[in-house]
Amino acid sequence: MAVTSVAKESVLVVTYQTGVNASGAPILRQRSFPNILAAAPDQDVFDVANVLYALQQYPLTAVRRDNRFELA
Repeated sequence: MAVTSVAKESVLVVTYQTGVNASGAPILRQRSFPNILAAAPDQDVFDVANVLYALQQYPLTAVRRDNRFELA
């Protein structure tokens, strides 16, 4: 029997810089935004992350999307 996968949800994960430490290395933090529609285009998810963090005081350094599937 073949395994089938069904897209369930996506999670938007953003990494942003809150400052630098004593040696000059960046201090990075992550934040997750669950319940992103699995059918949402990657470009739209990326654009939303950029718009949200344009309103924040900390610069956005990375955007990641974690897709979750159910296997049967």
